[in-house]
Amino acid sequence: MSEQNQNAGHSPSAPEKKGFTGSVGYVMAVAGSAVGLGNIWRFPYLAAKYGGGTFLLVYLILLVTFGYPLIISETALGRMTGKSPVGAFGTFGKGPHFKFGGWINAIVPMLIAPYYCVIGGWVIKYLFEYIVGNSQGVMEDGYFGNFIASPMGMEVCFLVFAVMVIAVVFCGIVNGVEKTSMVMMPILLVLAVVIAVYSMTRPGAMEGVKYFLIPDWSQFSLLTVGAALGQLFFSLSIAMGILYTYGSYIQQDVDIEKTTKQVAIFDTSVALLAGLMIIPAVFAFSGGDADALNSGPSLMFITIPKVFASMGMGGIVGVAFFLMVLFAALTSAISLMETGVATFQDQTGWSRNKCGVLMSFVILAVGTLCAFGFNLWDFIQPFGMSVLDFLDFITNSIMMPIGALCTCLLIVRVVGRKKIGEEIKASSPFQLQKMYNFSIAYLAPICLIVILLLSVGNVLGWITI
Repeated sequence: MSEQNQNAGHSPSAPEKKGFTGSVGYVMAVAGSAVGLGNIWRFPYLAAKYGGGTFLLVYLILLVTFGYPLIISETALGRMTGKSPVGAFGTFGKGPHFKFGGWINAIVPMLIAPYYCVIGGWVIKYLFEYIVGNSQGVMEDGYFGNFIASPMGMEVCFLVFAVMVIAVVFCGIVNGVEKTSMVMMPILLVLAVVIAVYSMTRPGAMEGVKYFLIPDWSQFSLLTVGAALGQLFFSLSIAMGILYTYGSYIQQDVDIEKTTKQVAIFDTSVALLAGLMIIPAVFAFSGGDADALNSGPSLMFITIPKVFASMGMGGIVGVAFFLMVLFAALTSAISLMETGVATFQDQTGWSRNKCGVLMSFVILAVGTLCAFGFNLWDFIQPFGMSVLDFLDFITNSIMMPIGALCTCLLIVRVVGRKKIGEEIKASSPFQLQKMYNFSIAYLAPICLIVILLLSVGNVLGWITI
């Protein structure tokens, strides 16, 4: 096992890219990528299912020991090489295993972006209904099912969201991605705080706050760890090629360790606020039944509208909530498309606009397939799943853990932990280097294998997460 490769490191000939104007823009963009639908609906229902405060504490421990080393690794490799995932892996070798590692990290966002835009279309639909005053209509049983069964309604909402994403990416890094994130992320945070305060002050909501914040160790199990690992993995945009790409856009004087900590804190803060928004509100609505939260994706589109309808000012809260969710979905989708564009640029040498057109075609074609997979083309069911669910399973449960494992192997066996440390120290002291060295070599690979086995086992029905 080689700890260092003489050819690894930042090359003077690395391509110069027009990147972020400073560390604040970078933090907002990466935070925007990390903060998405998973923070707002997935984190609360997992917390409710696995003991509230117990899940939260496990999550925070794993954030420091597992999540942080992986996001700092991808960021450092991006800046070191000045390239997106395929190019970054290719910098250190041209063999098939290098190509595999690079492409699996690059293909993930290309597959996620289309179906993410479909879900973003759902958010637009609900936001529109709340704006026009139809808060009672969206809470009715069967509303969501009727909506996704409508080919025209699904496609139009998908296209509206997709066009918004495409427009931002075509504006470029500074004028598009950075400026959009700089505006949307602070607004998202303010809305989250306002809704959380309102939710926690509802009658009966304090029991939900206690449930969420106070650990109940009687509910701790290996599955709690597995669920927390999976949530952390997806929440931080690990193995999506995003951190490689955004890392390639930052300058040598940007403090990687500091900015990475800021991203992790921002992402976790939104997840905590989401928990304080949703868990107390549903507790108050359901009379303290934690099982009311364990409804997966339907939590946001079926349960929450009913909760808002039971509140005073429910219509206003609904507008604020879905506006916040829209911002979260947009910033995440933008980063997914941007990664695809950057990969095509690196591999084809084409202009940014040509690569933008190519990635737009991928989003529109695959996204339409996902939208029609609930209605016109619902007979297409790979492994008994809808097209959207199948893509979600393939990317989240299979490709992302394998992609992150490839990153760990690249660092430990080829680049060397010492080189990563030198890249980080180029702009700041690496205070957590000892913990990083241990985690990236031992803890992270073990956790990734656990995630892979639990995810596949869950889908196949061998275990329940």
